Order: sequence, then C-alpha cells, then structure tokens
Amino acid sequence: MTKFKARITVTLKAGVLDPQGKAIESALGGLGFSGVDAVRQGKVFDVTLHAATSADAETTLKSMCEKLLANTVIENYAITVQG
Repeated sequence: MTKFKARITVTLKAGVLDPQGKAIESALGGLGFSGVDAVRQGKVFDVTLHAATSADAETTLKSMCEKLLANTVIENYAITVQG
C-alpha cells in the first residue's frame, strides 16, 4: 500500500445561491477592497490515505465525496491526488 495525499475542493454549482459568498463580498467592499465582482465560498479537505494505486485512491476519494463530503445536488467537487 502506498500513502497518497489528496486535496478535495467542494464548490456550489453555478446557479445555486451563495448567501455566505454575498456576505463576504459585501464585507470586502466595506473594508475598502474595490473591484470585487463576485465571491463564491466553498470547502477544502486535505486527506491522507493508503491505497494500492493512484486510481484506487481516486476511486475511494470519489466515494467519500458522493457519500459525505459533498452534497452533489448543489455542489461540485474536484480531486487532486499526489503520490
């Protein structure tokens, strides 16, 4: 078994309202940061796991996303695996 490190980035799908992103956008304007058109917030998970291959690790990570880490109805996820 090989140890793999992965980063999973979860973001809201286009068209899904993001009230937290809007609040951050407004706060940035209030702090004097001009030119910010839009802010979308998301989540990042750093996962270390053991698997036989990188493909096996990615399969396991996809299953984690589908079952727990992302609400696939309203969220997208991206996985980056490092050996």
